[in-house]
Amino acid sequence: MPSGTFQVAGAAMTESYRDIAGSDSPLARTVELLATHPHFHHLVLLRPHPLLALIRNQEGGGLLIAPAEVWGHQREVLRPYATRLAEGELAVILLGSPREIDLHATGRSLVALLPEEPSADELAVALQTGFSLLEARSRAESRGKHLKRYRYELSELIEISKALTTEREIDKLLNLILEKARFITGADAGSIYVVEGDDPDLHRRMLRFKLSQNDSVKFDSREFTVPISPRSIAGSAVLHRSAINLVDVYDIPPNLGYSFDPSFDRRIGYRTRSMLTVPLINHRGDVTGVLQLINKKRDPRALLRDPEDTDTQVIPFDERSQELLETLASHAAIVLENALLYAEITALFEGFVKASVSAIEQRDPTTSGHSRRVADLTVALARAVELETSGPYRDISWTLQDIREIEYASLLHDFGKIGVREQVLVKAKKLYPGQLETIRLRIDFALRTLEVEALYRRLRAVERGASREEIDEIEAAFERRRAEMEASWQAIVAANEPTVLQGGDFAKIEAISRETYTDLLGNPKPLLTQEELCCLSVPRGSLTGPEIEEIRSHVTHTRNFLRTIPWGSSLRRVPLIAAAHHERLDGTGYPDRLRAEQIPLQSKMMSISDIFDALTAADRPYKRAVPLERALDILQMEVKEHHIDGELFRIFCEARIWDCLHRS
Repeated sequence: MPSGTFQVAGAAMTESYRDIAGSDSPLARTVELLATHPHFHHLVLLRPHPLLALIRNQEGGGLLIAPAEVWGHQREVLRPYATRLAEGELAVILLGSPREIDLHATGRSLVALLPEEPSADELAVALQTGFSLLEARSRAESRGKHLKRYRYELSELIEISKALTTEREIDKLLNLILEKARFITGADAGSIYVVEGDDPDLHRRMLRFKLSQNDSVKFDSREFTVPISPRSIAGSAVLHRSAINLVDVYDIPPNLGYSFDPSFDRRIGYRTRSMLTVPLINHRGDVTGVLQLINKKRDPRALLRDPEDTDTQVIPFDERSQELLETLASHAAIVLENALLYAEITALFEGFVKASVSAIEQRDPTTSGHSRRVADLTVALARAVELETSGPYRDISWTLQDIREIEYASLLHDFGKIGVREQVLVKAKKLYPGQLETIRLRIDFALRTLEVEALYRRLRAVERGASREEIDEIEAAFERRRAEMEASWQAIVAANEPTVLQGGDFAKIEAISRETYTDLLGNPKPLLTQEELCCLSVPRGSLTGPEIEEIRSHVTHTRNFLRTIPWGSSLRRVPLIAAAHHERLDGTGYPDRLRAEQIPLQSKMMSISDIFDALTAADRPYKRAVPLERALDILQMEVKEHHIDGELFRIFCEARIWDCLHRS
């Protein structure tokens, strides 16, 4: 058995010290027993101090054997071992009984009290007990450390899971996935790829490089695509649906079939060494992307500035890192798939909304662009309202979903016009084109009838030998009647314009409606029908009362149609907002005659945008565009009449919301 040597420094030993440490002391005889008895041949014996014997077994456990006096008057002997004793790496066996012993104070240090000169059996039992206790403590410490690490990792994975599930924007989500993957593995850098295409054969699909991160080197990266090939590390991970863990990418065995391209390292001045590549596989077994981590570091905070840093800091990705990354990757694949699905649904909604707006404009080309302009104006006004620091709207704030809801409702606010008859929807003048043409034909028929009658009368007059004056009077009477009819036609054409009808004009049209002509059967017929008279008598605009009600019904059609769409919780108010844009604060609006407190704020904003665009749009064939200042004056009148919200109109003007149309 090997033995240790020792020196005693400092003052000479006291006489009592020599007694307990001398060659004939109980400790010396115990050491001799340990050195010579066959029971202890498998142990290592060291003498780090005259008052101590250190016994080690093959598992690395250590027991200090010391005289009982060490526990009392010579306690400083144990001071160099205080930390290891406190941490349970060493324990003490005393020979003899101390004069005073505080069991509570001994903690985990003292494991046995033996006689001053124990027998071999007593010594063997004490050593076995001591080593077993140390081993049990070691296992408990190890389990504790593993449990602590497990709890930490589980906590991090839970937090990462929460973070991933709350992010829906694809680019932000991918950035978050890569950031968290590097965090839990201690990687210096990394990249993420997304699988593109829908061909069942992965070889025919592409990998899109989306982004990269690097703590040590800053550089600009751009998206690009590469074929999914077994010759690349990422491609091989996709095709084999398994992780690839490389100790050094510059030393890849040729038989693996893939290799590392060092050009990127040379371009940015970096040294890639260890690499862990894991495919993102969803619950259906489809690969949606690839996570590629680079250079696991001993100290995650260290930076790899030069080759020496790489040599000292970079280590291989261990099994635990791979397990953690694969766990994260499996969750990230599902989250990424959900985000992609959400993006597809969003794109589907966007496409539906655009198609709906296109359908509206096809029905009513005269208002082309109106829905988009109203949406832009309303969204801009909503953002301006959010900036208010005083007044009734100082606490208003919008989420991204709120803004989308406002935009969709504004784009679709006139969708119900598909339920309005097209002839009413596009009616530019008081009479429909067919009606005006019918009146013209009717007048032409009446004139032809008058002309035939005049010719017949002239013929009869000639036959009976009438004077020239009588014959000329018949012709003059016909010409006067022709002029009257043409004047009536001109009055009808003038009255047909969607301008304000004066009282005299109305009387003239009413007089024309009392004029008659004779049809082919000889029956008298009015020159204007009651319906035509009603249309031409419209005092303002081009629509009759029933037609106005039909146009107004578009709001009800909008609400009923939009209610059939499953908007989801975040957009559920789209039908309500869209359907209330013609309500007035004083309750005189339509369709539900809501009062101010009942009208959604979003609808109040849309009302201002809708009126403003209707006034200033230059694409209406039935009216001229109103200049900006005049349009604002009209809106101010709407405020005074308690039709629109004055505070919102103030914000609209101060923020010059209409400028957004020029920016877009």
